[in-house]
Amino acid sequence: MARFWTSDLHFGHANIIRYCNRPFSDVAKMNARLIDHWNDVVGDGDDVWVLGDFAMGAIDQTLAFVSRLHGTKTLLTGNHDRCWSAAGAKSARWVETYLDAGFANIVHGAVPVELGGAPALACHFPYAGDSHDDDRFVSLRPIDCGLPLLHGHVHERWRVNGHQVNVGVDVWDYRPVSDAQLLNALAEP
Repeated sequence: MARFWTSDLHFGHANIIRYCNRPFSDVAKMNARLIDHWNDVVGDGDDVWVLGDFAMGAIDQTLAFVSRLHGTKTLLTGNHDRCWSAAGAKSARWVETYLDAGFANIVHGAVPVELGGAPALACHFPYAGDSHDDDRFVSLRPIDCGLPLLHGHVHERWRVNGHQVNVGVDVWDYRPVSDAQLLNALAEP
């Protein structure tokens, strides 16, 4: 059993192709490639943490992709997930929908994890930086206490930025990334 990480899949979001210069001619091709690439690396017995922004578009259609993906899936919510707790009371009614779609767990905020036997954090948001020019959601970001941070949200802006590691699909060939790959990325100068 292995553990994998990913973020910002944006299933069903046609505009993300243009926003992030994704190499797909349409959203159907993007969705299919994301599913194929996920299942190429993740086995049924593996754990996958999705650090937010799983699906957009017609949510009933795009959440259905969860059941087509291998592994046990935990969603650590991001700002585009309808069950994101920071969106207010309306988000609570979506939790059951995401669980029914196939997520085993839904978590929010910054979560302590272990990476290579050492403490780390996981959150949708980085300590600093954004996919836009200005940092958004500043009050929802974890405080940088020196721990490695696995995150998404910045799309193609960077893979590693100090001790922040972006697990988003835009910088990992549209595939989930393993603990070993993240440790190697953190060790690179």
